[in-house]
Amino acid sequence: MNDMPTGGVRQALRHDSAVKHVTGEAQYIDDMPELPGTLHAWLATSDKAHARILRMDLSAALALPGVAAIVTARDIPGRNDIAPILKGEPALADGVVEHVGHPFAAVAAETMEIARRAASLIAVDYEELPPILSIEQAIAEQAFVSRVLTMQRGDWREGLRAARHRRAGRLEIGGQDHFYLESQVALAIPQEDGDMLVHSSTQHPTEVQHGVATLLGLANNAVTVECRRMGGGFGGKESQATIIAGIAALLARRSGRPVKLRLVRDDDMIVTGKRHDFLIRYEVGFDDEGRIEAIDMELAARCGNVADLSPAVLTRALCHMDNCYYLPAVRARGLPCRTNTVSNTAFRGFGGPQGMLAIEAVIETIAYALGRPTDQVRAVNYYGGAGREVTPYGQRIRDNLIPRITREIAAQADYERRRRDIDAFNATSPVIRKGLALFPLKFGISFNLPTLNQAGALVHVYTDGSVHLNHGGTEMGQGLFTKVAQVVAEVFRIDIDHIKVSAASTAKVPNTSATAASSGSDLNGMAAMQAAQTIKNRMIAFAAEHFGVLPEQVEFAANRVIVGNRSLAFGELAHLAWANRISLSATGFYRTPEIHFDLERMQGEPFYYFTYGACVAEAAIDTLTGESRILRADILQDCGSSLNPAIDMGQIEGGFVQGMGWLTCEELVWDGTGALRTHAPSTYKIPVSRDLPPVFDVRILEDAPNRAATVFRSKGIGEPPLMLAIATWLAIRDAVASVGGHRLAPPLDAPATPERILMAVEALKERAG
Repeated sequence: MNDMPTGGVRQALRHDSAVKHVTGEAQYIDDMPELPGTLHAWLATSDKAHARILRMDLSAALALPGVAAIVTARDIPGRNDIAPILKGEPALADGVVEHVGHPFAAVAAETMEIARRAASLIAVDYEELPPILSIEQAIAEQAFVSRVLTMQRGDWREGLRAARHRRAGRLEIGGQDHFYLESQVALAIPQEDGDMLVHSSTQHPTEVQHGVATLLGLANNAVTVECRRMGGGFGGKESQATIIAGIAALLARRSGRPVKLRLVRDDDMIVTGKRHDFLIRYEVGFDDEGRIEAIDMELAARCGNVADLSPAVLTRALCHMDNCYYLPAVRARGLPCRTNTVSNTAFRGFGGPQGMLAIEAVIETIAYALGRPTDQVRAVNYYGGAGREVTPYGQRIRDNLIPRITREIAAQADYERRRRDIDAFNATSPVIRKGLALFPLKFGISFNLPTLNQAGALVHVYTDGSVHLNHGGTEMGQGLFTKVAQVVAEVFRIDIDHIKVSAASTAKVPNTSATAASSGSDLNGMAAMQAAQTIKNRMIAFAAEHFGVLPEQVEFAANRVIVGNRSLAFGELAHLAWANRISLSATGFYRTPEIHFDLERMQGEPFYYFTYGACVAEAAIDTLTGESRILRADILQDCGSSLNPAIDMGQIEGGFVQGMGWLTCEELVWDGTGALRTHAPSTYKIPVSRDLPPVFDVRILEDAPNRAATVFRSKGIGEPPLMLAIATWLAIRDAVASVGGHRLAPPLDAPATPERILMAVEALKERAG
């Protein structure tokens, strides 16, 4: 008998909403039928980077026909604070605006157009204050949103002093807009007794619940937040969604009517935060082989006007500035720079990509200083060998796949032959130059704050054998709902079509963590597995007693349950158990074991395990225009024992392309007044189909189950592939370096836009003579 259900774990199933996505049937918040009396909202925002509000006149806006309500900071019945980590982060500016696009009022009206017009009629008098608009200025003024973080081990000063070779360097790393297809949106619906129901496009329903409750002066149990799906999140809807939901709820409370607030693309890009841009400065000491002996690195992040999630982003950046390399003596400082620009926030990788980019620049600096191939310098610095298994933050690496993955990706990509071919091509090509790079990846999985590594789930089995599943994770297109349903199908050995996953809701699973940190399947999958196993154990015990067999003689297989010599449909046993008053509902709870981290000392074991990967990228540049193309990308990604290879493959491909955009074409530009100039597709370029490498070979590492006891030995996959795109930036740098005969380090920051590439080429030509 085939006991394999259709849709258990390790099967390559399509996303549960795939057909709905391509046909347009998937319902997002803006698609929901509007209740009678629903109002539409618009934000009134600052056009000053830093200014005191002297006067605000709402009269003209209130007089406009169709306007139902306007709220400012003084109208907030609770506390004007939606800070996710610290305190003092208002939903609406109170007395002072701190960046261009800072909301100071919101209007609810019968239509969006009326609300937009009314917002433009609000008259404001300002007293302008001196703004801080750059990382360098913030450092000079010691303007920080939180404390400076320091991670260190060994005598780094003596290590630098005694090193045979020393080099210093600097790298600027640009930010990135999330550019999710569905912009920020929330629908707030007043309930009886002053309660509030909020449909929010959020990765963190519990945080939205807390933020709305704080603003309205309510207990958490008076606010219910639901999210069936998001049209993309990428971290941008982890904390920032609370601003939108909170303002919608304030207007709903004031008007007594449902209020929908959805941002148009320009406003979404201006009002909400992005990936942090970084300024990296370092000094490194190394020996004749290129082996790092000591390093002192400063990672300064543009945080914006408030802390938001920046302290945590910087923590993860520090914990990934080693990437795959052992650093015996190190000091790494994280500077959370306060600027009068929009508060930056979570973005896929959460600081890890910036930390990795920094150490890769260091590796290249060493290679050019010694005249050695970069791959050789990488190899002598890899983790591994006696005394070389502990990270700068004190975590021992027990699952080192770096040697295997780099060996296999080199073979997969035919790396050595292509290196020779590219060198030969460059020797005879004066205008078009090619570059090749192999980038290895080590990424820690878990939230750095141990408290957040927990999840809950709720499972019901109905008397017909159908199953209802709810958990604390949110679906943003990454396939989490499908994966967790596969886990439950595997436990019950039933087809996945029998399982219905409902919208994430704070009324069903409370006190959830954000769906972030590549831990959605790890946490929610384990919680759901425990809930399903609890019910299954009850059914086994009942069947054994009812039919007079041993529990070991009860077996679940292919939508049926074998009890001794009997065979029952899964639904039959469910109905029989119900008739005998056996509970077929259970909650599950999971907390990640074996993790701890001291945020003050920046020491501990914050990650349950590491995910590994590698990418070989080939690029071509035009030395006359600075244009670039990624010609080929070969990827090998560690997924442990993949829960769903099809979904994981999609995450690898999509993450890589998003990372390629960050490093090659997506450029955020602020002008001298602090205004963002790139706030629409016309000025902000994301990758499109023609930007994909013509040869794109993506593979999942085989026969590599997770050493850690995760759900069916799988690994988190949401974030790591984005960092594999660092190979594209390194390949472009290799192409630029060929202009100088690979004797000089290319002065190329990120993103590698045509302008930057052209300037780097010209600078190398001048230096090389």
